[in-house]
Amino acid sequence: MPTYVYRCSETCDDFTEQHSMSSIPDESTCPECGHGARRVIGAPALGAGNSAAVRLQDATRSTADSPQVVSSVPGRRRRPTPVSANPLHRRLPRP
Repeated sequence: MPTYVYRCSETCDDFTEQHSMSSIPDESTCPECGHGARRVIGAPALGAGNSAAVRLQDATRSTADSPQVVSSVPGRRRRPTPVSANPLHRRLPRP
């Protein structure tokens, strides 16, 4: 169920309530003082959980925000050119 944030008309702190999306009240009663409280826009709770999929999304998101930086270009290893043992190949032109 979605969580909604309400702000009291007095000086109380904001509070949250869960309601189904089909019945979202615009006003609620403050649990501290009992006055009316209006619904306000709150921050979305994205990525809440501790599953493997959420951890993977968090790791992917962190690499997009702050990628790893290398200090130098990695060296390139050359493969040794295969040498043929056939004596007829020795007469071929070399690149």
